[in-house]
Amino acid sequence: MTHYQKMFRKFYTLCAFPLVMTACGGEPAVSFSQDVQPILEQNCIQCHQAGGLGTVASGLDMTTYEGLMKGTDAGPMIIAGDIEGSNILVLMEGRADPSISMPHGKNEPVSKQDIQTIRSWIAQGAKNN
Repeated sequence: MTHYQKMFRKFYTLCAFPLVMTACGGEPAVSFSQDVQPILEQNCIQCHQAGGLGTVASGLDMTTYEGLMKGTDAGPMIIAGDIEGSNILVLMEGRADPSISMPHGKNEPVSKQDIQTIRSWIAQGAKNN
């Protein structure tokens, strides 16, 4: 390998590769089953499961990907690729009327880190991965 080839390889590794990854959306892929579902299980499932108060009131069952993507009786909670229009984020981030923010009542709010994970998953297409 010539001196120039070594320099090019070093340049590519140190400079170009990180730029390409950032330009190509180099954010790590968020997995529904490994990253998002555990957040929902911790914060939402107690109400949004078959027979739960949240499911009875809204029709939203969050125990499966299919149930989450089906949404509520009033419409979708997740719009793949649309973090501003996805109602789950509107409710979790407190952008809705406080009386309907999620989780309800005295339950602890979803952490900012967990909300960011859900935001990233939705921005990446809300895939069932």
